[in-house]
Amino acid sequence: MPVDSNDPKNLFVIDEEATEKLNAEESEDKADKPRLEIPDQLPVLPVRDIVVFNYMILPLFVGRDKSVQAVDAALNGNRYILILTQKDEKVDDPDPDDLYKVGTVGMIMRMLKMPDGRLKVLVQGLTRARALSFEQTDPYHMANIEVIEERDVDDISVEQEAMMRHAREQSEKILSLRGISPSDIMAVLNSVNEPGRLADLIASNLRIRVDEAQAILECEDPMERLNLVNAQLVNEVEVASMQAKIQGMAKEGMDKAQKDFFLREQLKAIRKELGEMAEDSDELDQLREALDKAGLPKDVKKEADKQLKRLSSMHPDSSESTVIRSYLDWLVELPWKKMSKDRLDIIKAKDILDEDHFDLEKVKERILEYLSVRKLNPKMKGPILCFVGPPGVGKTSLGRSIARALGRKFVRMSLGGMRDEAEIRGHRRTYIGSMPGRIIQSIKQAGTRNPVIMLDEIDKVGSDFRGDPSSALLEVLDPEQNNTFSDHYLNVPFDLSKVMFICTANMLDTIPAALLDRMEIIRLPGYTEQEKVKIAMRYLLPRQLEENGLVPEDVVMSDKVIATIAREYTREAGLRNLEREIGSVCRKLARRKAEDEKPPFTVTTKSLHKLLGIPKFLKDERERDLPPGVALGLAWTPVGGEILHIEVTTMPGKGKLILTGKLGDVMKESAQAAMSFARARAKKLGIDPEFSEKLDVHIHVPAGATPKDGPSAGVTLVTALISALTGVPICNDVAMTGEITLRGRVLPVGGIKEKILAAVAAGMDRVLIPMQNKKDIEDIPADLRRKIKIQPVELIDEIWPLVCNRKDAKDDE
Repeated sequence: MPVDSNDPKNLFVIDEEATEKLNAEESEDKADKPRLEIPDQLPVLPVRDIVVFNYMILPLFVGRDKSVQAVDAALNGNRYILILTQKDEKVDDPDPDDLYKVGTVGMIMRMLKMPDGRLKVLVQGLTRARALSFEQTDPYHMANIEVIEERDVDDISVEQEAMMRHAREQSEKILSLRGISPSDIMAVLNSVNEPGRLADLIASNLRIRVDEAQAILECEDPMERLNLVNAQLVNEVEVASMQAKIQGMAKEGMDKAQKDFFLREQLKAIRKELGEMAEDSDELDQLREALDKAGLPKDVKKEADKQLKRLSSMHPDSSESTVIRSYLDWLVELPWKKMSKDRLDIIKAKDILDEDHFDLEKVKERILEYLSVRKLNPKMKGPILCFVGPPGVGKTSLGRSIARALGRKFVRMSLGGMRDEAEIRGHRRTYIGSMPGRIIQSIKQAGTRNPVIMLDEIDKVGSDFRGDPSSALLEVLDPEQNNTFSDHYLNVPFDLSKVMFICTANMLDTIPAALLDRMEIIRLPGYTEQEKVKIAMRYLLPRQLEENGLVPEDVVMSDKVIATIAREYTREAGLRNLEREIGSVCRKLARRKAEDEKPPFTVTTKSLHKLLGIPKFLKDERERDLPPGVALGLAWTPVGGEILHIEVTTMPGKGKLILTGKLGDVMKESAQAAMSFARARAKKLGIDPEFSEKLDVHIHVPAGATPKDGPSAGVTLVTALISALTGVPICNDVAMTGEITLRGRVLPVGGIKEKILAAVAAGMDRVLIPMQNKKDIEDIPADLRRKIKIQPVELIDEIWPLVCNRKDAKDDE
């Protein structure tokens, strides 16, 4: 039964007979302990969550029918009742097995009937007792009991006295930690000289579990009982110490907060007396005026007014005040309505584009089309362009040129290596040091809401546990959605529909399909040698002369010299290395001028070796005669096209196919397809049909340290294989590219322009391409097409008659 800690004595009906009996027993000589006449049978009162000890007086609520009947039986008799604790407090109607066997005989001192039918009884523990058996369980429990007499301790030893003192000291320490005055209680404890009674007195007031309290109650030896109590006291001291420490920390924090509050209020009063409060008021007025002039949209203005109202009610030195002030500063500084006026003079824009960049006609046409539509329809949304091409072809500089042609601000934003989504959308204001994303920062940097923003290296965006920035870009790069772009920091929509986004990438494979779908792809292929020479003479050489302190009259450099630098000292699709080499030449000439040598300085192809050293790339001289089994293919690389030698040799064996040269899976599969085609057409091609059982075939692609992959070498593989098996060499003036099928078809491949440029640079006279790539020939400059014969083929059977060198074969015979 639960303990009632509130015990208003005026609620109890005092039974005078019981009181006189108790007083009579207590008035006996304490030297002769009172002998209690306790019957052998007593009614049982089961209790929950509490163990009653000797000398313990406590109020109990009695509500269960059997318990009420047991109390009535005790009151009708000698007022003694056996109090047993339940093993499981959840049992409402406990059986004898649900009760501990050892309990306390208590005397019912007072009893009060409650309005709800329950009883409130005041009980005092008298002695321990053990329930030997139960005579009845209905209408209440009646047990046969055995009183457990308290063992006497005749002479208290030093050890026992130490244990008693330790118990008293630990009790005093607990009381002190809990903030209770220990004087009165310690007077009671010090007056008790019996170990058992001291143990019972302390145990009855300890906050311990029922099973631990029951173990102390069942212990008959007084010193052993005191030892158990001491163990509980040590644990209780540790708990009380930790509670006191926690309360002290909390109080210290509260005291500091209160101190800070009073100090701020005093500072506020002092500043008010000094007239400094007016400065804060002026600052808020200035901020309010700036917000009114910023041209905020209606919903943004509503949010700004709300935050400004919060700011005015805060202390200026609080951290939240700083966050709100920074947020309002961002709202003020963003160009909500400010737009730069487009230069809609189409002819002038064309002149600017032609002035900044050579060739790139398709890109220039697309920009001029945009300007034309913009001129006719001012409400159009900005396009999303994506320039794709190898490094150094001028993708980034083209963005600057577009901004200059449009008369807009230009902002470059590098996405390479970005892995945090918050870089695009910003951080929420709940984070310390939060700020808007890079998009909003770029708008603020530009100062207008219609700049040209270049998203550089969009193909190199990564993702990790912080999110996927490319997914955040889906909203930014969608003209149908970005008019309400929401940055996490601002938490209000910002219109990006007037921004012209230009993306750059080296390849499209790593860009997600959903993001790629939002962009208009414009490819920038590599430059031909002729184009490099013209660009170098028009842009690169004048820029390097200026950077190195020279004037155009100081240096004489012909087109032939530039072509030699591009061919022998650089091998790239773009122009970066070419400009570096030209800069290296200019620096050496600048030194000669600084040493008082008189210009002009003439640079010739012979003097290049002194200025730049030994050529880094020697021209691959065309082999005079190709042995059987060697074919020349064409490959695409990020820095342009190149010639790919494929070698095939046979040796006695059992038809094993050996592939070397660091080939990728696709290229290995192309080699297997070539092998199957050769076996299927063996008779038609004049090959021994049983070669696959007699010979091992080894296919090798030189430059073994360089990874190679892709299906475009299929035509070259099958040609080299047929040449090795027939012993007929291939012409040394022909290169080829194309994917093959088992049916003998030649499928289209990419990078045709770069591959043909590589064939021309290698001195090839002919090049074989798939028939479906015939349309790509138009992208090749006319002067370049005149230098090489381009032969489209549709079937593999068409290739062998075009490439086999029968004359050389007869000479060999």
